[in-house]
Amino acid sequence: MLTLHYYGHDCWEIDDGTHRILLDPFLEGNPKATVKPDSFTKLDAILISHGHGDHVGDAAAIAKKTGALVVSNYEIVGWLESQGAKGHPLHIGGGRQFPFGHVKLTIAPHGSTGPNGEALGSPCGFVITMGGKKVYFAGDTALFLDMQLIGEAWGPLDVALLPIGDNFTMDIDDAVRAAGFLKAKVVIPMHYDTFDLIKADAAAFVKKVQARGQKAVAVAPGGTYKVE
Repeated sequence: MLTLHYYGHDCWEIDDGTHRILLDPFLEGNPKATVKPDSFTKLDAILISHGHGDHVGDAAAIAKKTGALVVSNYEIVGWLESQGAKGHPLHIGGGRQFPFGHVKLTIAPHGSTGPNGEALGSPCGFVITMGGKKVYFAGDTALFLDMQLIGEAWGPLDVALLPIGDNFTMDIDDAVRAAGFLKAKVVIPMHYDTFDLIKADAAAFVKKVQARGQKAVAVAPGGTYKVE
């Protein structure tokens, strides 16, 4: 069983009872965050989807405090290692088995410039196999047809975490189409309501996905979802 803890924006903690990983830890400056960077004492890994400040966030500080391994693209790992973190670089299409589980990087049409203009490689999503379950974390992305490949080749997926906030990512309708491509057992929205620019109705998204015969659940910041 996996427990998914949602801390707002795109920040998730995944816990299988033995291992814990953190995704895109944007906490300081995040008005929806329900934890602080110093809330974490032990993590196995921190996964970073791309270089924008609202995703790399507090990764360096948390990695150094907890000893977590940073897993991301080559450029982001090198950048965070220069700040004292330890990491393992991957790139799009590549994957690796770690003690906590398997991580594969997928494409994610977006940008990846760092907070101060650093060139931080290609943005990505993740297919995470952990605790006998598969979670697709889309990161910040547009809708793309190869989501069908992700669902078919690297599935079946137990969970798909999809952005719905529009403006910088997919909107609700595109995310509903993505859900159809991926065919995950449950779809959960993210990357919405953090700021006025990405306000979206998560309940409307859930209703539209369910109308297509799929399961969807909205998890409020501070909430959890158990994957059994």
